[in-house]
Amino acid sequence: MPNTISLHQALIYTMVTITLVDAKVGDTELNRIGRLVQTLPVFADFDPQRLTHISQECGEMLQVDGGLDAVLALIGQAVPSHLKETAYALAVEIAVVDLNIAREEVRFLARLRDALGLDKLVTAAIERSATARYQSV
Repeated sequence: MPNTISLHQALIYTMVTITLVDAKVGDTELNRIGRLVQTLPVFADFDPQRLTHISQECGEMLQVDGGLDAVLALIGQAVPSHLKETAYALAVEIAVVDLNIAREEVRFLARLRDALGLDKLVTAAIERSATARYQSV
């Protein structure tokens, strides 16, 4: 397991992990990850061709005993303070995109919040905002 990862790896690990924690990887989630990587300013200098490799790397780490703890620690170390809310928002975006937030995803978000050192009110606002964007008539 690597000792450090880049910011882009950390953000991708965040999205991949929220996708994998409920053991139901859907095309909707994977497509959203790809779209976010291609369109968000935080990924402006990232080569999207690396997305598959980084996603597989994260998946392999999660297979190992203690892998989730290791991934969370890497994310917490790699994301600078001014982008911690962005990292959390990316995870929430992937969690809500399929309109079904599993218990495992809720637990992961709580652990991610702690790993990033974010305030509960801030994360609640991010969660509500994402949920509001996906409401239907």
